[in-house]
Amino acid sequence: MADKKFRRIGVLTSGGDAPGMNAAVRSVVRTAAQNGLEIMGVFGGYRGLVDNDMKLLGSRDVSNIISMGGTMLFTDRCDEFKEEAGLQKAMKTCQENKIDGLVCIGGDGTFRGAQDLTRRGIPCIAIPGTIDNDISATDYTIGYDTAMNTVVDLVDKLRDTCESHARCNVVEVMGRNAGYIAINTGIATGAVGIAIEEFPFDADGMIEKMKELKKAKKRNFIVIVSEAFGAEFSENLAKRIDEETGIETKFARLAHVQRGGRPTLRDRELASLMGYKAVELLLEGKSNLIVNIRNEVIGCEDIEYALCYDKLCKGKIKVEDIKGFTDEQIAKMVADAEIRRQRMLSSYEIASKISI
Repeated sequence: MADKKFRRIGVLTSGGDAPGMNAAVRSVVRTAAQNGLEIMGVFGGYRGLVDNDMKLLGSRDVSNIISMGGTMLFTDRCDEFKEEAGLQKAMKTCQENKIDGLVCIGGDGTFRGAQDLTRRGIPCIAIPGTIDNDISATDYTIGYDTAMNTVVDLVDKLRDTCESHARCNVVEVMGRNAGYIAINTGIATGAVGIAIEEFPFDADGMIEKMKELKKAKKRNFIVIVSEAFGAEFSENLAKRIDEETGIETKFARLAHVQRGGRPTLRDRELASLMGYKAVELLLEGKSNLIVNIRNEVIGCEDIEYALCYDKLCKGKIKVEDIKGFTDEQIAKMVADAEIRRQRMLSSYEIASKISI
């Protein structure tokens, strides 16, 4: 049975949508119902808390959504929520609707919102939902696998026409400032080149390789580029390849099509397990945590730690500037960040070696 402190919890999705969010909402609602809790679905992310836009959800309300992309609760980015006045409105909404705790599904901005609410007395558990896989405290985020499969499917189609016309396609993929989608889809599609911001990209070397492959009668070429480089990088690279190799080169920006579609098995399973874990943590009296998966085990991490570790992994903070953690915790952050970097570097190097 549920802890006496919890009679009603809320669930929201915030930030960019990701396939599998609906599966997570479904899991949260049904796990809550199994534990005798009422659950409020909050519409439009944190804006729904500010504007008091929500309704009670039962198990039947989430029937058949596990296979749907997007989010039935909708999503938004709410600047008002970032200010104290907006936070106080959200707090008032929770109090008026007798919400004892929240499950917040989204990316790092969602985590910061959950942290702010927890500090003001509303216990929150966050679930990582973003196609970018740029939450360092977890090995996988909800939506990441589906987005990669979408890219692979589309690039396979581009390769068919490249083979027919002896062309190259430079394909820009999403991922914000993280190169995970690019590197893994590049490997999976046999790209001749992969450009990610995390490691140096040897455009000259790639072009020379393409010239040699053209001489060897190779007809199709795929180059995958992370969107982190900016709007013009991929288009300019396509022009350069065309001019310097004589290979007709097209540019394709896959853009937001990567966020849509039916979630894969992997994302449905991950979302379901994470949704269950989030409610379980609330019922254990825990809060200010993100649910994560490490080495295929569903667990959790303190939001403060996760956000700081994320900044370290992304080079947004130096080790000497980290405050509020023990020497042991900081040492663990540094070690884990290096392991994560080395794994990515290994994949990047392997991709280059097998692209000939």
